[in-house]
Amino acid sequence: MNGPYQKIHVVINPSAGKDDAILNKLNRVFNKYGVDWEVSITREFGDATRFARQAVAEGVDLVAGYGGDGTQMEIADGVMGSDIPMAILPGGTGNAMSFELGVPHKLEQAAELICQSRNQQKIDVIQIGEQHFMLRLYTGIEESEKTNREDKDRLGNLAYVKDALKEIEHLPQANYRLSVDGQQIEEEGMFCLILNAGSVGGIDVHLTKKVSISDGFADVFIVNRGLSSLGALASYALDIGASQAGVHHWQGREVRVAADPPQTTWIDGELYGPTPFTLTVIPESVSVVIP
Repeated sequence: MNGPYQKIHVVINPSAGKDDAILNKLNRVFNKYGVDWEVSITREFGDATRFARQAVAEGVDLVAGYGGDGTQMEIADGVMGSDIPMAILPGGTGNAMSFELGVPHKLEQAAELICQSRNQQKIDVIQIGEQHFMLRLYTGIEESEKTNREDKDRLGNLAYVKDALKEIEHLPQANYRLSVDGQQIEEEGMFCLILNAGSVGGIDVHLTKKVSISDGFADVFIVNRGLSSLGALASYALDIGASQAGVHHWQGREVRVAADPPQTTWIDGELYGPTPFTLTVIPESVSVVIP
């Protein structure tokens, strides 16, 4: 029994959120399909990208990443610019990319998918400075307010929701100045959210169904005082309407964000730095194995 990818390199992040018999499960599935596979173990940020690039240079058919969304982005960085696809082996807390693309959340099922499916989806990646991201960027949360590792281990994805609800009514307003594909916009808001994908991960819920990871656009949101209750947040998540929820929405391929006062910026939960910044969408730049 042979699958579509006979030479696979798997990059494993051992500090990912799940406690699993990773090698045992992968070995059981890959041996069944006669896959020639090798493994690299990351130790620090950047290792997954380096391992993925090496694997591409060595002629693999596929690079798979076991870990959270940060690991998946590093793998994407490593395969960008090649015709080699990547695959997701969910091992993090939220695993938003797996929810976004319908990849199974159990390791053995995700490995079976790699061995059975020839389907791929080309996804957008967003570049900001020298970095890339696949999920989201947001401003307005200070470093001291970031969700901590203990809460993530204890509560999983609910940790992000808990912190968001705790802070949302206490964020100060800022005057945002945006340029979206040349359109100049000024809007006051508590925070700016830029999405490439709508999934929040951990549960099959999207921030909004309006966002597509393959449409070539970044979705830019300014959230003002109208979003001061859980009810308003739920109404927008359910696509009842932006005006009801106090959310302003634009789409663009090139976006510049400035704020007065300058705002702390996060990329997929990791600190990036203060505004201003400029980002650019790289359309359909990575292929991912999907069901």
